[in-house]
This record gives sequence, structure tokens and C-alpha cells, in this order.
Amino acid sequence: MSDLDATAMREENPSTVSETMVIVRSRDVRNRVIEAVLPPLVALLVSIVVGDLLILAVGQSPGAVYRLMLEGTWGNAYGFGQVLYKTTTLICTGLAVSVGLRAGLFNIGAEGQLAAGGMAAALVGLALPVGTTAVIAVPLGVLGALAAGGAVGFVPGALRANWGAHEVITTIMLNFIVLAFLSWLVSAHLRVPETLHTPPIHAGALPRLSVLWNGFHGSAANGSILIELCAALILGWYLFRTRGGFELRAVGLQPDAAENAGINVGRTWIRALTLSGALAGLGGINFVLGYERYYEEGFATGAGFLGIAVALVGRSNPLGVVLAALFFATLSQGGLAINALVPKQMVDALQGVVILAMAASVPEVRRLLAQARGKR
Repeated sequence: MSDLDATAMREENPSTVSETMVIVRSRDVRNRVIEAVLPPLVALLVSIVVGDLLILAVGQSPGAVYRLMLEGTWGNAYGFGQVLYKTTTLICTGLAVSVGLRAGLFNIGAEGQLAAGGMAAALVGLALPVGTTAVIAVPLGVLGALAAGGAVGFVPGALRANWGAHEVITTIMLNFIVLAFLSWLVSAHLRVPETLHTPPIHAGALPRLSVLWNGFHGSAANGSILIELCAALILGWYLFRTRGGFELRAVGLQPDAAENAGINVGRTWIRALTLSGALAGLGGINFVLGYERYYEEGFATGAGFLGIAVALVGRSNPLGVVLAALFFATLSQGGLAINALVPKQMVDALQGVVILAMAASVPEVRRLLAQARGKR
């Protein structure tokens, strides 16, 4: 059909054209929904099947094990409080990884960034005088965590933008460097005798959720979850409603085309990894300001790498990341609840199955792997 014929058809049959546009848009929305929902659903079904086989292999009933897992997580206030506590940290590490993926980068350094943020929050809390009002102390602790995590994230961003150093290598190496430095700092200068943690903070502690509802009594859930949820909302607005977010996503989809369009790719990479590190660092307040009220060696162990799984299952979408963090936190707490029937390591195996199933389907991961193969 020629352009003149198409123009004539639009003039003669405007209702037909509008109906066609509605159909095309509805198909586009449907395809996006399927693309967003189907991979996580398939990964969940695969993990359930594998979980059934593992449970049967140790001589237990899958129904009894899953029932015990639900009772130990969502079935009582304490268990649910522990789920929320673990969800809080995973939201931040998941958001950190998802920002990198959106920009075409793989941030493996969330664990070191998380620890750096926790140490910064602890140092702020120790430096403030006793009795400093929470209105001042909490924002300062949050800003300290953001700044420290962002500083650690800035380094691999600058190395990638200026010298082409691959962020996977540099972020992994920075994990060792940052954690070793923080270990030395605690053991040599800040350690409470016969412990591996700093003194308790003087100001900036966040309230436990048990203050709002006594049913959470004894759980580690605290007010930092509200801060992390706000961070997810702000990140969603930034990614999908601002020019900076558009540039970040454009670079992630096709850096060469983005550069031809006038976007500074190197600067965008630096901004993306700095933001990624800041979000990971923010997760440190959950333990330091909300739970123990001090920095302790090893509190971040595993949270950074599990954040990769959260970002994959959440499809690098802030809302999806929150839901995925809740899912993995439920699995983690559920592993403790079912330990009497099956080994806790079975839950770790299920998490690995979910990660593999999602990694096989997520476009960002496939694109990064293709780019890595192309550079060999």
C-alpha cells in the first residue's frame, strides 16, 4: 500500500485506523506483561519441582515441609518480622544490581558497598553527641551510608569509563579491598574488646517495628524498611520519568547508538555505578541503625551476591525488585524454619535453581554475556 493510499484510508476511515492503533497498543501491553511475568513464574515453577524432588530424596513430604516453611515465615508475627528484616537489605542490594543492569553493567561489588555504607552510618552515629535528636541524626546516618557506598561504586565506574576496565573484575576486587580495610579499621581502632564490632552508636538509631505492633517483639524488623521502600519509589521515578534515567537506559540498550545521539556514555557509566553503590550502601543502615546499632564484621556476607538474584527475578524493575526481595527473604527465613525436617542447604540449592532459570531468560544478562563473548 502506497503512502497516498494509506493517507486516503485514514481520511476515509478514521474509526478503522483508531481501532487498529488500539489493537496494536493492546498487543504491545500484553507482550510486555507476558515478558515481565512469564520468566519469574517459570523460574518459580522449576524451583518448586526441584524442591519437591530434593525433599522426597531426604525422605520427607513436600506438603509438610512447605507448610512448616509458611508457618515459620508468614504464619506468625515474629517469623514475618524476620522476613521483613531480611527483605530490607535485599531491596537495596537488588536495586543496586538492577541499576547496573539497566546501564548494561554488572555490579558484583554490592557486598563491599553495603559494608562501606554500614561503617559510614556507624561512624556518623559514633561522632554525634549523645542525645542528638533523631530528626538530625537519622538523615546524617543515611547520607553517610549513601556517600560511602557511592564512593566505592564510583571507582569501577571511573575505571570503566576512562580505561575500559571491566566492572565485573573491578567490583569483585573492590569487595576484597573494602572488606579487608574495614576489618583492619575495626580490629585496630574501633573494636570493643573481645568482639568484632564497634561500640554502639550514640545517636541515629531507628525504631523497631515492635514499637508499632507488639506482635513483632523479638524480631529485627525496624524502621529502615520505610526508607528502603522510599528509595525504590524514587529510583522508579528517576529511571522512567527523568532525562538522566532515560540516558541510563538508552546506554544499557545500545551504547553506540546512545553515543551517536549525543549521550556521554562514559559519564553515564560513572553515574550508574555511583548510584548503584549508593543504593547498596543504603542497605547498611538496616543492621547498623535499625538492628544491632553498631557495625560488625561479616554482617553483609552473602547479601550482595543474593542481590544479583533479586535483581534478575525482579527484572531490574524497582517494584519487581521489592517483590523478589520479599520472595528470597521468605526462602531464607523458611530455611531456618524447616531445618528440623530437611537440611537448610536445600533452600540454598533452590535459590540457585531460581537464579539459573532467570539468568537463562533475562535479556540484560543475555546481552551482557553476548558482549563478553564478543570481546574475546
